[in-house]
Amino acid sequence: MDNVKRTPIVILNFKTYLESTGNNALKLAMASEIVAEETGVNIIIAPQSPDIYKLSNEVKIPVFAQHVDAVDAGGHTGSSLIECIKEAGAVGCLVNHSEKRMKLADMDAVVKKAAEISMVSVICTNNIETSAAASTLKPDFVAIEPPELIGSGIPVSKAEPEIVEGTVDIIHGINPKISVLCGAGISTGDDMRAAMDLGAEGVLLASGIIMAKDPKEALLNLVSKI
Repeated sequence: MDNVKRTPIVILNFKTYLESTGNNALKLAMASEIVAEETGVNIIIAPQSPDIYKLSNEVKIPVFAQHVDAVDAGGHTGSSLIECIKEAGAVGCLVNHSEKRMKLADMDAVVKKAAEISMVSVICTNNIETSAAASTLKPDFVAIEPPELIGSGIPVSKAEPEIVEGTVDIIHGINPKISVLCGAGISTGDDMRAAMDLGAEGVLLASGIIMAKDPKEALLNLVSKI
């Protein structure tokens, strides 16, 4: 699991774009793997749940789930059980993404379960206060993403750098073992460099790469300045 958590880290969230679904998801995963091999950067992909099994068997880079539910095995029709997600090939999961918010108690349950079965957890937060609360749950990563900047093309590292710096400071004050990621609007090498200069150890991003004319070249540009 330590290799999965190696920084600097890029987590590419496939979301539910057609450009990152099914066969297109595989193409994007393979391009991501090539960039990871060429640059040595730890690139992780987070496809839709139905694509996890296929992608985890086709590429060697880590695969995360976009979400898992805070449920135990049993009668929870329609839910995503973390044990099933792991058996499908995922080695980690996003928790509380701005497009899939969770209650604090459910976040806690998922993070604890992930730790029990040796999966990496990434809690997504939207401000310094939420980040502080999230860090007490002891996830492996906290990813700061102001919702208003997601998909905007305006990187949080430039629009609101004080949020990144403040998040890093308060989280490390609570638990120095937690790594901070920067999300929302990240798409270029300058964006990632700026995020890391503010104390982040990687980025969580989606549309800036997925919707690019050439995702592989966009990924290469993203990691070009680290």
